Amino acid sequence: MQGLVHIVDDDASFRTAMERRLKHAGYEVATYASAEHLLDRSPSESMPGCILLDVRIPGLSGPELQERLSERGSTLPIIFLTGYPDVRTTVRTIKAGAEDFLTKPVSSDKLLQAVERAIARHNATYRLKSTLDVVRSRVATLTPREREVFELIIRGNTNKQIARALGGAERTIKAHRQRVMEKMQVQSLAELVSVAERSGVVASATRQTV
Repeated sequence: MQGLVHIVDDDASFRTAMERRLKHAGYEVATYASAEHLLDRSPSESMPGCILLDVRIPGLSGPELQERLSERGSTLPIIFLTGYPDVRTTVRTIKAGAEDFLTKPVSSDKLLQAVERAIARHNATYRLKSTLDVVRSRVATLTPREREVFELIIRGNTNKQIARALGGAERTIKAHRQRVMEKMQVQSLAELVSVAERSGVVASATRQTV
């Protein structure tokens, strides 16, 4: 799987060596001499990618950059690289969501395996996020009453039960139900529930209606 690897390291010769290895393996590469440089560039997540990040870099450290990216909602997996490994930093970064923690010098095999895993995970995460964004945009088109009907439908209620819960006529609920299906662009109840579950809407609806 091809992808874009962002290399953040203050050592120019190391960046060049990593870039050469990764391009030879078929990856696109972007390099940054500092964490601030990467933040200023705001790397795109529109294609599968990951970040190779040195732990000890001048200015903003690797773990601090990890925190900043997390605050921005970045889903790019981070592979930490260090010549001075210590357990505390390793545990801290892995708990914060780091994909891997490699010790310099790293072999090409180990590097490429870590990058491949990271990019595969980002690809899956990006697709899921894209699906969620689409579902949320469709949910946003529902009227307040259609949203109420939608939330009761995906909890397994029949038209009769929904009519009783909302105090409306069953034929009116049936019409609302049809509009919900059209706006959510699904053909069946099973498809509606599946889309809601995968996007997290079911959990949200349950919390709001309990």
